[in-house]
Amino acid sequence: MTTRFIRVPVRLSFYFGALIGILLDASGRCTEVERPNIVLILADDMGYGDVSSNNPNGKIQTLNIDRLAREGVRFTDAHSGGSSCIPSRYALMTGRFAVRAPMSLASGPLIEEGRMTVPSLLRDHGYMTAMVGKWHLGFDPYLQNPKASVDYSKPLRGGPVDRGFRSFFGMHASLDLPPYFYIRDQKPVLPPTQEVLAHSSAEGTEGWNDIQGEFWRAGKVAPNFEFDQVTPRFFEEAIEVIQRHKNESEGKPFFLYLALPSPHTPWLPQEQFRGKSGAGLYGDFVMQVDAGVGRVLDALDATGVARDTLIVFTSDNGPVWYEKDIDQFGHDAVGGLRGMKFDSWEGGHRMPFLVRWPDRVGQGRACEQTIAFSDILATLADMVGLEQLPQGAAEDSISFLPYLLDSAKPPARRPPIIHDRSTIRDGDWKLILPKQKGKASRESMVQLYNLKEDVSEKHNLASQYAEVASRLEHALSSWFNDAHE
Repeated sequence: MTTRFIRVPVRLSFYFGALIGILLDASGRCTEVERPNIVLILADDMGYGDVSSNNPNGKIQTLNIDRLAREGVRFTDAHSGGSSCIPSRYALMTGRFAVRAPMSLASGPLIEEGRMTVPSLLRDHGYMTAMVGKWHLGFDPYLQNPKASVDYSKPLRGGPVDRGFRSFFGMHASLDLPPYFYIRDQKPVLPPTQEVLAHSSAEGTEGWNDIQGEFWRAGKVAPNFEFDQVTPRFFEEAIEVIQRHKNESEGKPFFLYLALPSPHTPWLPQEQFRGKSGAGLYGDFVMQVDAGVGRVLDALDATGVARDTLIVFTSDNGPVWYEKDIDQFGHDAVGGLRGMKFDSWEGGHRMPFLVRWPDRVGQGRACEQTIAFSDILATLADMVGLEQLPQGAAEDSISFLPYLLDSAKPPARRPPIIHDRSTIRDGDWKLILPKQKGKASRESMVQLYNLKEDVSEKHNLASQYAEVASRLEHALSSWFNDAHE
């Protein structure tokens, strides 16, 4: 049965319960009667220009992801929590810029116990919460220490089920970082008891550099772990979550976080996708990701919940795609932006970000509002009717729900985004300070760009607008002082 959403002119102070379906207040929040299911799909190392609705001239066709753009909203100025895996996932889960906390997995789980997260927020508001895929926010013990002897008979603490998810199936980090094994909730499906040798681009995937192609590092591996089957396995698990919900929902909506390990290395597209794109192994792997997204959409349709489900597709950071790759394949994985993974330039953190919410979000529109991964928590809090976030929670989260619900709402200036210790975005302006030993330094060239006029960051305006550069540098310094008091 399709839920009908009714708009009312004033905020309701009472509920009609079972007498009606779903009511909304003037801000667009859902009442306690019913809320949408939520599916959040996070690709890994996939660029803004890898989605063909963002880059029609690209060599990769993403027909299923494009369907989300056609049936929903495509944000054109959406930013991850950093230009690499860990800070992006931290910002997404906590609503905080990653520079607020140490990002060393060796220190233990990055999200401290008791901190509000997206899944804990939704769990506390009646959602069944499930995660499938790559966590990469740490466990206790530290699994990536090659010198440590891990007792896999004991629970792995500090992971998804300790931070708000009811269930978890996935792996601890990227598919090129040992040990390689599946985790179900807090326990290995099978512990990593065998050894696997390193694999590099020199072994069958010539033309790529050392961190491209079929690359993974040597280390411990579980006997049932096959690298090329991980992405398909995660899609299967995600579909099972959707199918199980039909029988086990107890009347509750569900939140599914599908954190893919692809198209991050190793690039291992299945045979049916090889040679199908115009961008080599990488493009073929992106096409496999797109096909998996299509399977998730089909599962939502088949279980009859598609119209009652908000679905988001995005990526954690930019691609590993060099100028040589653009020259060879004629495919620009960042779609005209500058930079790639690990860069402070837009190509490192401006992400594809598509949202479909039937009957609530207008179809086929592009939204220019600046948003960040940290904003997801406040947006969902707004949606479920939480009037105010707790003190000390999601400090960098700004709801973009009004931009989902109102197609006529013009973009507004978002508070500054702190991408890293040296980079700040404020309105149209972006400042990048030089880095020295991991810290910002003015000893080399300061970069200032007006992104409204120069989204490709070709023209450094630091000398021409020295007062703007100085203001942003002061704002960055002040933010850090306030955040680390």
